[in-house]
Amino acid sequence: MKKRSITYAALFCMMGAVACKSSSSSSTSDSLATDTTQMAPSADTAKSAGIKPKGPAPAWAPDIKPEMQAVIEKLASYGDKPIPQLKAVEARKNHTPTDAVMDLMKENNVPKPVFNVDTVGKDITVPGGSIHARVYIPKTGKSAYPVIVYYHGGGFVIANLDVYDASANVLADKTDAIVVSVAYRLAPERKFPTAHNDAFDAYKWVLANAASWQGDPKKVAVVGESAGGNLAVNTAIKARDTKVMLPAAIVAVYPVAGSDMTTASYVKNAAAKPLDKPMMEWFVKNYLNSMAEGKDPRINLVAANLKGLPPTTVITAEIDPLQSDGMMLVDKLKAAGVTVDSKNWDGVTHEFFGMGAIVPQAKEAEMYAVDALKKAFGI
Repeated sequence: MKKRSITYAALFCMMGAVACKSSSSSSTSDSLATDTTQMAPSADTAKSAGIKPKGPAPAWAPDIKPEMQAVIEKLASYGDKPIPQLKAVEARKNHTPTDAVMDLMKENNVPKPVFNVDTVGKDITVPGGSIHARVYIPKTGKSAYPVIVYYHGGGFVIANLDVYDASANVLADKTDAIVVSVAYRLAPERKFPTAHNDAFDAYKWVLANAASWQGDPKKVAVVGESAGGNLAVNTAIKARDTKVMLPAAIVAVYPVAGSDMTTASYVKNAAAKPLDKPMMEWFVKNYLNSMAEGKDPRINLVAANLKGLPPTTVITAEIDPLQSDGMMLVDKLKAAGVTVDSKNWDGVTHEFFGMGAIVPQAKEAEMYAVDALKKAFGI
């Protein structure tokens, strides 16, 4: 995403883009997720870790929180070539914020969190092929669990289930719900609207199959980060329009919601890390068939019909080009009569969600999402 289509880039920020490391959107192992413990914290882990940055705060974020800065410093230390200079296949091999958190935990003797969750892999048939999903099932012995359909970030181009494993684990463990993490097909191999179609097909598959793995098909929510936040909202919209059962709730974490890259947060955070404006433009170029598609309401959510959607929670970060997207989405949802809760976290960047083992604000945001989901599920 380079400044060429300022307007459509935003939409792909969603990307957790910044966070991808693997060349495949599916992961190599889906069993016993309890040992894929990346970033979900115990309540006191972040405080006890004593993790400090090594240098001064960056010029683009003078008020960045120290733990967040340490993650950004570690990510920069790998020396990877900037994503906008790479082809998608190469970009998927870059280090990710997940790698930075994992390495900081090792270096500072922060124990990996233990989740009371098992996982199993599932393949979902979709038009033109199949997609993979990792199902996180709590080990608390219930006969039926509410279900969360989760969509990872990566700008529709990079990242995979492993990169966002921490978020899925936290949600399953703390909400006591089954999480189905969806590996939708990526661009440029699969252009718009493939990811959007895969997201909805996965949701329908969950409704039809949840009972076979202890899920309650009457209690299903959608959650997504960045690009995945856009997919979560779009899935609910399509469910409404096609008369499929609506999700019980939507949680959108720093979602891509607009196609205007001249917003206040894009200007302020143009050089932020791990997500900046050039990366956004790169995602747009890779996902869209043409720049005109940036006006499509599936990308430009703030122009979509949002009436009749379920209760929605929007989480934003101060040091993020997409902050304004999330805030504008909140305003549009309220204007459409949707019940909305939202909260912004200062001093943290895009991708902070899921970093609770290191970043205290991430732990707060994770529990904010958990509380919203519990409320929707009647827990």
